[in-house]
Amino acid sequence: MIEDILVELLMKHNLHITTAESCTAGLISSTIVNVANASSVFDMAFVTYANDAKEMLLGVKNKTIKKHGVVSEEVAEEMAVGAAKNACAECAIAVSGIAGPSGGTKEKPVGMVCFGFYLNGDITTCTMQFGNIGRNNVRKETCDFAISKMTSLIKEKYND
Repeated sequence: MIEDILVELLMKHNLHITTAESCTAGLISSTIVNVANASSVFDMAFVTYANDAKEMLLGVKNKTIKKHGVVSEEVAEEMAVGAAKNACAECAIAVSGIAGPSGGTKEKPVGMVCFGFYLNGDITTCTMQFGNIGRNNVRKETCDFAISKMTSLIKEKYND
């Protein structure tokens, strides 16, 4: 499983990871800790479903939410940075999206998820459109993509 590879890489490079999750509500962190020895690289995570929680726990700026919307790469970036800082972790995965079945708009449809990845000060953001495939399928696809992407970023940075 990809989460096994991620935990192995984190251990190999003495890295610690945290998550800041909105639409996945802890699914990513739960998947990581399915791996034996994950406790050596994982101390805490943040489930910040509400905007106020993102601001209070992760330091997301209200002006960022107002300007770009909560489902945006800008918010995901601030979530990742805040999570890494507050957890004293070298790596962070942040997600904010619209899992559905409602809440989508033409500009931000159901199935749209924004990601922020923090790796030793480097930040990568992206947006994925998983489509209106059902709430739990969007959450699962988000989790799988997030873990896979972080794994790739670590491999690239450390030439693994």
